[in-house]
Amino acid sequence: MRNFAFDKTNYVLLAVGMVIILLGFFLMSGSGSSETAFNPDIFSDRRIKVAPVVCLFGFLFMTYGIMHKPKGVQEDTETPNEGKETEV
Repeated sequence: MRNFAFDKTNYVLLAVGMVIILLGFFLMSGSGSSETAFNPDIFSDRRIKVAPVVCLFGFLFMTYGIMHKPKGVQEDTETPNEGKETEV
């Protein structure tokens, strides 16, 4: 059996993080101002405060998804005598 770096849980966490990031970008979207008309909605709290925080949370969640260690994975640790020759 192969030991992969990610398991199903990691991929689910990454997918949830991506959905949160896309939600943040969706919250940032909207109509803009033109040269003839100013749209004050470009400075709304949703676009300036809420959406970037949602995106940041999504990026942090994806980082957690990458760093999450799958169950059953053991780290390769060296024993103190490994690699040294013992005298007889």
